[in-house]
Amino acid sequence: MKLMTGNANLPLARDIAAYLEVPLTDASVRRFADEEVFVEVNENVRGEDVFVVQSTGFPANDNLMELLICIDALKRASAKRITAVVPYFGYARQDRKPGPRTPISAKLVANLITVAGADRVLSVDLHAGQIQGFFDIPTDNLYAAPVMSADILARFPSDDLTVVSPDVGGVVRARQLAKRLHNAPLAIVDKRRERAGESEVMNIIGDVEGRFCVLIDDIVDSAGTLCNAAAALREAGARDVVAYVTHGVLSGGAVARVEGSSLTELVITDSIQPTEAAADSGRIRTLTIAPLLAEAIKRISDESSVSSLFD
Repeated sequence: MKLMTGNANLPLARDIAAYLEVPLTDASVRRFADEEVFVEVNENVRGEDVFVVQSTGFPANDNLMELLICIDALKRASAKRITAVVPYFGYARQDRKPGPRTPISAKLVANLITVAGADRVLSVDLHAGQIQGFFDIPTDNLYAAPVMSADILARFPSDDLTVVSPDVGGVVRARQLAKRLHNAPLAIVDKRRERAGESEVMNIIGDVEGRFCVLIDDIVDSAGTLCNAAAALREAGARDVVAYVTHGVLSGGAVARVEGSSLTELVITDSIQPTEAAADSGRIRTLTIAPLLAEAIKRISDESSVSSLFD
């Protein structure tokens, strides 16, 4: 097995390598003066099973190009199998046509990764399950729920937990987490989005009065939805509100928005390397998914079951 990485999230790649006790492949991923990406693999990978760890968060286009060129370099170096390990799959929110004359960019990115030469894809909490079907190669979608549920039970061993979905679309995800939290009750925040990047909370479906509420989502970008949901839960009588989100995009003024919100804490994973502002925030905490990814990589390499990780 060989483990290679681009520049998107070096700390996560190093943690995965440490867990697997496998050194990172000696490779150079750099830029020319005009910002063209250049990749050079400095060791033999012929006939090897190579895993390329590269999230496609900000800057999304640069990180995506790094991933594609890394795959191409390995393909031309005669690697036996190339697995793209993409903890955060960028463009995942563009998984359908929301209106006329709009693209389905998630499908386009899936095609690019496949045509570049990847034989397999490994990701975490894809925004929509159907994205797995956009790929014509095997795709494993891991879940951060086991990592989150273990942390929740260790830090908040309460019998009045309620899992809350910040919108109707996230109910399945919330139900899966609630099941892991000893079948905790479920609530839903019903909201109406007036325009992109803004959300208006309407009402709470479920009983949250006096309850410890755990908001669960896959992506936090501007944090507007989470902060509005937290405010609505407090108004409905929630005793406390924390949020667990897999992918901490946290663009623009999201960190400041979280710090000024009703949230006691926002917990994200290191699928995306936290920004300096997020790392310095007293309201934002990071969980590592390196052991989860490393175990999946090991099982793929050994040709054993990945799904049994979640049993």
